[in-house]
Amino acid sequence: MNLNQVTIPSLDLKKSIPFYEKLGLRLIVASLPNYARFECPDGASTFSIHQTDTLPKGDGIYIYFESNNLDVLVNELIEKGIQFEQLPTDQRWLWREARLKDLDGNQLILYYGGDNRLNPPWRIDNCTS
Repeated sequence: MNLNQVTIPSLDLKKSIPFYEKLGLRLIVASLPNYARFECPDGASTFSIHQTDTLPKGDGIYIYFESNNLDVLVNELIEKGIQFEQLPTDQRWLWREARLKDLDGNQLILYYGGDNRLNPPWRIDNCTS
């Protein structure tokens, strides 16, 4: 099994689509006003948004996009007008992360985890539960 796509809610796809295109995702399906799907620039995963009347309450949804050149990517996005809540920062879980929100308040984390993404020093192997 492999993760194909993640779908998040949006109040206005006409505003959300340009935002995600600015992040570097490539629009491959536009079934407006209800649905849009993007191809990630690396790998085979897709990412989609669907029209909704209300957004989730609380902290919302967290979406992680990995980049091997995180600092370069963040600088390019800043030049395009993207605003970050946190610039690239080394985290105690051995990832480097930058954080921002999309137009609907969904939490976007651009990060680089490298080998620690799947194999952190605290990885649990041979779990039987």
